[in-house]
Amino acid sequence: MNRLGVLILAARALLFLGLALPAGGAMAEPQTLQEELVGTWTLVLVDNVLPDGSRVELYGPHPQGLLMFDAQGRYSLQILRAGRARFTSNDKSKGTPEENKAAVQGSNSHFGRYSVNEAERTVTFHIEHAFFPNWEGTEQKRTFTLTGDELKYTVPTPTTGGTATGEVVWKRARPSM
Repeated sequence: MNRLGVLILAARALLFLGLALPAGGAMAEPQTLQEELVGTWTLVLVDNVLPDGSRVELYGPHPQGLLMFDAQGRYSLQILRAGRARFTSNDKSKGTPEENKAAVQGSNSHFGRYSVNEAERTVTFHIEHAFFPNWEGTEQKRTFTLTGDELKYTVPTPTTGGTATGEVVWKRARPSM
């Protein structure tokens, strides 16, 4: 290809890129809180904060979890205690009462739809199914803050009951290459 052909091809490519990219040459920035929530989040902490200010790490010092929000209003949330003991048997149905109790108390998950109230800065989980069956078919409203790549929300009535308030912190997951 001659020099003129290369220049024409390069000009066409630049023109195409200019038309294909949004103004400013980058992807559009989120405009709403709901758009800011969209994506995958990794768990940082899950604590119950007692009235005296002390904290209880519900899933240990290094809980594991993922929270995913999609743009169509669906979500999925999983929380696990790190380092959970394995069952003696490889058959889940043969777990001992102690193993089953540890498995139940060391995990939490639910999924369904979500909605965001921009004015109140709340996200409401419209729970379709949950590991804790008492939450199925319920709505769980959370006041939240977004600071950079950190999502933090409070749980006014945690599954553990009592007078504690739950505090959950997530960090935005970045693509791994």
